[in-house]
Amino acid sequence: MRPTLPLVLCCVGWALLGLATSFRVLPVAAWWAAGASLLLVALVDAARIVRQPMPEMTRSLPDALPLGVERNVTLVLDAGARAQRVDVHDLHPVGWIATGLPRRLQLAADASTRFDYGLRPTERGDARFEGVHLRLHSPWRLWTRARVVGAERTVRVYPDFAPLARLALLGAETASRAVGAHVKRRRGEGTDFHQMRDYRVGDSLRQVDWKATARMRRLISREYQDERNQHLLMVIDTGRRMLARDGDLSHFDHVLNAALVVSYLALRQGDAVGLLASGGERRWVAPQRGMGAIDVFLRSTYDLQPRPVATDYLAAATELSQRHRRRSLVMLVTNLRDEDSDDLLGAVRVLQQRHHVVVASLREEALDAVLDEDVRDLRGALRASAAARYIAQRTAVHDALRSHRVGVLDVTCEQLPGALVERYLAVKRDGLL
Repeated sequence: MRPTLPLVLCCVGWALLGLATSFRVLPVAAWWAAGASLLLVALVDAARIVRQPMPEMTRSLPDALPLGVERNVTLVLDAGARAQRVDVHDLHPVGWIATGLPRRLQLAADASTRFDYGLRPTERGDARFEGVHLRLHSPWRLWTRARVVGAERTVRVYPDFAPLARLALLGAETASRAVGAHVKRRRGEGTDFHQMRDYRVGDSLRQVDWKATARMRRLISREYQDERNQHLLMVIDTGRRMLARDGDLSHFDHVLNAALVVSYLALRQGDAVGLLASGGERRWVAPQRGMGAIDVFLRSTYDLQPRPVATDYLAAATELSQRHRRRSLVMLVTNLRDEDSDDLLGAVRVLQQRHHVVVASLREEALDAVLDEDVRDLRGALRASAAARYIAQRTAVHDALRSHRVGVLDVTCEQLPGALVERYLAVKRDGLL
């Protein structure tokens, strides 16, 4: 229990009466009478709030929440037989962004009071709600009483899966364009036979089936589709490089979201998708096929976090080669530096013995912003020259990888999903697997 501001002001007033009494403005008896009255009122009000029962509380929220998306949380409070005035604050996980808290409520007797507030998770993984903090006001507003009520609750925070839900409503080609991929359309070409159809203007002579043409007495073309039942392996860095942030999310969260998008589209194409996390925390998800695999990826990676440790690319490549021997498209997503050149080249050579390798190197948006700024003073010139030198060193690493026939994507976090999807479709289109 704590005294409120009105009680403190009453005590100050009583002290001023004592000052007046010391100057014989008021009789001493009046000061004693005022103090006794104040004490009696305070004790009666304190006794009433001590006997006042705490409201019953229930919290309603989903068991799984998407990262960075605001969701409503519902609190229901039952005051019991007496009306109560109460301040409410939900003890949500530290760092999450809440709107509509704390809330002061007047609870009616024998009735339930319900209200919603907005909550936006800022970290993935398991998150715990420790209860609801209530502060009751005494009937005469002289005291407050605080207590935590309600049971603890644990929820899981997943990567934002709303883009996947939107992609589910689109066709494969439309979904690819929706994430920023530039899809090159080809008529009738591919590696797997799909169907026979009438000849269309623009078909190549290689597509014409001359035996079927002779039987039908009109031009008939063979139509092919991209080969299905191929394998895509996502290798994501969980080392210190992924701790950098662009906007509200870390680089690792951007990478995880992009990996889920390209995995979802690959599953829709009939391919199998697997995942290896290496660097800090390690995790392996064997290649899965079918749309249900996306739930496996979400459950397997929702609590995966980067660590402030150096990434051993060669160890990751060796582990992947031992775990998966079938030829696959390997997409390694990281943030390259010039000091990574030797280690990464060794890892690429190991992977290229069986797989087609693509390396996506994240570029901080701050670098582009520095180069776009107008240089007005020495400080600005030094920043611009440092950024230019840093980018030149990254470019040298990328060129070294390209010289070893490795596809390299130098992209920002915003460009990453579209770039991965575009390269995945290009590899399938060109029959590189």
